[in-house]
Amino acid sequence: MDKKHIVFKVITILLVVITLILAVYIIINQLGLVKGYDFGAGAYYYADIPADQYDEIVNEDAYETSVPHWVFYVLFFAWGYLMWRLWVWIETRGKK
Repeated sequence: MDKKHIVFKVITILLVVITLILAVYIIINQLGLVKGYDFGAGAYYYADIPADQYDEIVNEDAYETSVPHWVFYVLFFAWGYLMWRLWVWIETRGKK
């Protein structure tokens, strides 16, 4: 194994360890959960929120922007295209 592969292996292992540590930290501190509602891990799904309490939990006016909606759609599809091209590049590179 050459130096390049060893460096990438070390970086990969470090990223996995850091990700696991952060996941455990988030779980222990219950970050991202709505306080007072025990919906478990699916607390962010609208289907889990009781209909009579929806307005209390979800604030539709919390995020306002002057950017038109079509910009978000273009960015979404551009990101998808870039990820698809990256995947194709990775696949073709592996077949060499």
